[in-house]
Amino acid sequence: MFAFRRRHFRARGQRWHKVGAEGTDRVLEALRADGPMTVSELGGARRSAQWWDWSEGKVAVEWLLDIGEVVCTERRAWKRVYDLPERALPADVLADDPDDEACLRRLVGQAGRALGVATLGDLADYHRLRQDQVRAVVGDTELVAVEVEGWGSRAWAHPAALEGLGARGRHRTTLLSPFDSLVWDRARTLRVFDFQHRLEAYVPAPKRVHGYFAMPLLAGGRLRGRVDPGRDGSTLIAKRVSCEPEAVDAMAQALREAAEWVGCDAVALDVVDPPELTARLHRALA
Repeated sequence: MFAFRRRHFRARGQRWHKVGAEGTDRVLEALRADGPMTVSELGGARRSAQWWDWSEGKVAVEWLLDIGEVVCTERRAWKRVYDLPERALPADVLADDPDDEACLRRLVGQAGRALGVATLGDLADYHRLRQDQVRAVVGDTELVAVEVEGWGSRAWAHPAALEGLGARGRHRTTLLSPFDSLVWDRARTLRVFDFQHRLEAYVPAPKRVHGYFAMPLLAGGRLRGRVDPGRDGSTLIAKRVSCEPEAVDAMAQALREAAEWVGCDAVALDVVDPPELTARLHRALA
């Protein structure tokens, strides 16, 4: 589905670095002769200690990855392992060669199916497309143009999402990573959940509102609170907790589960917001 991007890179002739044919030929010959390899095995990732100072082998193999002449099959200690597509991919995948429009149509349709309902910007961001690319093909997908109450722009919904309107879902109660895909798009999170999510790790400590690594509470299909976690031995420390009054039991459940994740057998509370929930949360944890 990203063949359109590979073709774009090939036509442009480079991505970040100028690439010589001699270097790419050497990489392909090595992979053909010796099988899958990391960039270190191909001759080294860098020419100096600077992370951007790639070696000729690194430049060559990353370019081949960009244009689809090699693929990444796994990682070993964070290092990509490169191989030839014909050795790594099924024949039907190799034979599937959609044109640019078909690629975009598939990607936009997949984004719409995953998101359920989305603005043009949401659909574009999902696969890092441009909005004009989405606009050109969205009418040829199965997505349906809709209006969403409170949204200032037009949206598109997947038919399966429309069929499920009004149905009761099965919901998970848990703490989310600040990087969870549900909250990754901050603007969408605010629009869908009315929840202002911000990672404050890079905010000076005196200016933090919810904490260094605040984890949103997911409960009943809504985002209903946050906790900034820490640890002291076998105790999970909730350094700062905030939640809706109706979500106290859910927060306690999520904190107990989070303690189990990291091998803790107790939960302690530091700051609770609003403070009047402190006693209730202690009782729920007990």
